Amino acid sequence: MKRELPVAGRQRAFSGIQPSGELHIGNYLGAVRNWVKMQDDYDLFICVVDLHAIIQPYDPSEMPELVFDMALTLMAAGIDPERATLFVQSDIPQHSELSWIFTTVTPIGDLERMTQYKEKSARLASVPAGLLAYPILQAADILLYLATVVPVGADQSQHVELTREIVRKWNARYGDYFPEPQALIGQAKRVLGLDGQAKMSKSLGNTIGLLESPEEIWEKLRPAYTDPARKTRKDPGNPFICNIFSLHQEFSSDEDIAWAQEGCQTAGIGCIDCKRRLGDNMIEELRPIRGRADELKANPERVQEALRQGADRCLGIAEQTMAEVKRRMGLDHVRSPSEAKVDAD
Repeated sequence: MKRELPVAGRQRAFSGIQPSGELHIGNYLGAVRNWVKMQDDYDLFICVVDLHAIIQPYDPSEMPELVFDMALTLMAAGIDPERATLFVQSDIPQHSELSWIFTTVTPIGDLERMTQYKEKSARLASVPAGLLAYPILQAADILLYLATVVPVGADQSQHVELTREIVRKWNARYGDYFPEPQALIGQAKRVLGLDGQAKMSKSLGNTIGLLESPEEIWEKLRPAYTDPARKTRKDPGNPFICNIFSLHQEFSSDEDIAWAQEGCQTAGIGCIDCKRRLGDNMIEELRPIRGRADELKANPERVQEALRQGADRCLGIAEQTMAEVKRRMGLDHVRSPSEAKVDAD
């Protein structure tokens, strides 16, 4: 069966993000800003992974809005449906179908060794099977589109390696078909929350939303955690252990970064000065994103149409992939055995 080739011969890349509503700056710095840059160099697929999200308890009445808001914010942040394929995971049933097929070749021991599974399951009295099988669905997400590149942070590299192992096992049994995707390590960053203690997360309340107003951004930045050695303005500090300085490196000019570094080390500026300059720079970078979000909120049909177009393209590719998978596995029962044998020969 003829495969749909990546756009202009580019490598095909896949990334997913859970529907948590609007993005925060941790999502933006950790992944989305890089996806925007990748759009012209890769045949990029961006998936709102709602099937992954339902492993945790959730309110079904809220899910449609969370999915829509995530898609809207991705587009506001620069994901262009004309340059990337944006879609919702549950709109493509072949994700679940291929996930089950990969389950049949994946050893339980491999899943139990996943670091994220061990960490999350240790906190639960009853562990859902979906948490164990989560990486298999991730593998299906990637391989359904025959993607060869997966931009991830270091904490997700283990899942990409498992995907590669699943490819080896399936290909060994049914013939060489799926590519072994490569992790693009370092393209996604781990962003510390405003509490300075844990990764930025909505559930921990330590985030700044991408669409928050200048007043809301400053209200959250002002009490944010800094270098604990700076008890007073006269105390010099170490900017390299300060989360505010790390955010300067993402949002500020080289000149402002040098100003913050020297001012902290010499006690030439106070933490509130450093935060104010960061806030101004952050507000300026996020301003056009908020503007585009306002336009999309006034024209929600643009978001819906982008998701429909993305789903149409994905369905075509997914159907091609699954037809070939079923043929190789002897699961295409519509044809007669003689027809299937001729194709196999």
